[in-house]
Amino acid sequence: MAAHHHHHQSGKNLKIAFFLNLGFTLLEIVGGLYVNSIAIISDAVHDLGDSLSLGTAWYLDKKSKQGSDKKFSFGYARFSLLGALINSIVLIGGSIYVISEAFGRLLNPEQADAKGMFYFAVIGVLVNGYAAWKMSGGKTLNEKVVSWHLLEDVLGWVAVMIVAIVLNFKDIPFLDPALSLLITAYILWGVIGRLKETLYVFLQGVPKEINLVKIEKELLSIDHVQSLHHTHIWSLEGEHHVFSTHLKLERISSFEKLMEVKNEAKAHLEKYHFKHFTIETELDTENCELGSD
Repeated sequence: MAAHHHHHQSGKNLKIAFFLNLGFTLLEIVGGLYVNSIAIISDAVHDLGDSLSLGTAWYLDKKSKQGSDKKFSFGYARFSLLGALINSIVLIGGSIYVISEAFGRLLNPEQADAKGMFYFAVIGVLVNGYAAWKMSGGKTLNEKVVSWHLLEDVLGWVAVMIVAIVLNFKDIPFLDPALSLLITAYILWGVIGRLKETLYVFLQGVPKEINLVKIEKELLSIDHVQSLHHTHIWSLEGEHHVFSTHLKLERISSFEKLMEVKNEAKAHLEKYHFKHFTIETELDTENCELGSD
């Protein structure tokens, strides 16, 4: 029941974040041109990319709740991961555009409307702050990526607010593009880290919070387990993990004894809360058809 509630909530939160972001982006484009601020225009382009990726994330998050079928036997959970990947790539592309625009303004500074920048910054902090708060409890990589860039937007608007206050008293036109570069550098640092994490899950790396060696030692400590091979752990989408192994058994005299060993192995694995786990057993007189690894 708790898992179902979380899935429903994550989709609802992504929906709210999407519509808030899209509405504010349209306001930013008009306002950024009006106050002649490259920081706001750049953020508008960045937010437009965010809106597209949020919409994609919302759709893929909804898709990820579908159960298994003949096409996707594990279900659609990894579609959520695809949302995180698309989101990260869009953010990187938007950041590269912002850098090119900001360098142009550094070479040819232009005056910006400091008061207009300040008012937009206040709205930006409130809108993005609310959306970031709604996404802050996310557990999937998709939700984490979304939450991360919304938080970045909040910090960016706080910086715009500070620069607007300074520009209101001092004529320093290069502050606006310089701020764009700082915001973008921070965004890139965060999103590249998330992209690496997403790719690690995509490439079926062992989840970092799980100690594979420890699990292997626990299974080897069970009576009648001679060895194990083809042990694999990977994650569906960063939250739900899958485990499989082949146990080579020795001194098994009955089917009941085999089931005892298998049940004890399952008891060890249950504490790790795997979404799926599979245990294949082989007697010491058997050779694994898949070979050993």
